Amino acid sequence: QVQLVESGGGLVQAGGSLRLSCDASGRTSSTYNMGWFRQTPGKEREFVVVISRSGANTYYADSVKGRFTISRDNAKNTVYLQMNSLKPEDTAVYYCAASLGPMWYRTKENEYAYWGQGTQVTVSS
Repeated sequence: QVQLVESGGGLVQAGGSLRLSCDASGRTSSTYNMGWFRQTPGKEREFVVVISRSGANTYYADSVKGRFTISRDNAKNTVYLQMNSLKPEDTAVYYCAASLGPMWYRTKENEYAYWGQGTQVTVSS
């Protein structure tokens, strides 16, 4: 079991930056591949990025590639999402999630076993 808590969301103007954090407790976070998803009202949860357990591998959705950067500090059991050049369409609730198993490339919601409660990101135009 692992518990995930996101933080760092807020209101920012277009072109600005935010850094989200996902703190894991319980089982050591290095056991898990970690992903970020986002969701807007009335829409399905959308994959944003995934990072492997070691941090050596990452995969980004095309919509955020070149603007967002995921990283992790396993000593602190924390995963970060640095978001730059934010756009109004990035407005959403952002969730971190953890998946088990050797395959790190996981982009589907049902491939993740544990979820945080989400943090709101609002980008004004």
